[in-house]
Amino acid sequence: MDNHASYKSLINIWLFLIFLTVVTVGAAQIDFGALNVLIAIFIASIKAGVVAYHFMHLKHEDGLTWIYASYPIFLLFLLISFTLTDMFSRVIN
Repeated sequence: MDNHASYKSLINIWLFLIFLTVVTVGAAQIDFGALNVLIAIFIASIKAGVVAYHFMHLKHEDGLTWIYASYPIFLLFLLISFTLTDMFSRVIN
């Protein structure tokens, strides 16, 4: 098979994304307190990673493309961490 996913693997990826969506909805129904946002971001990050890896074909790319794809993820991590730091400081006060 050339670098394209089979229908079976695409269906498995789709089912995994549906499962993570159900987990997201289920987690939203439970009060985890201050961890609600962290859990939602964690689940969303897994879904985004699966989509980028499979549907944006990052699994077939070279190292330089991975560097270009990783840099915005690093910046997003910084943005989210600064936002969460501000949010948790407001919750505590």
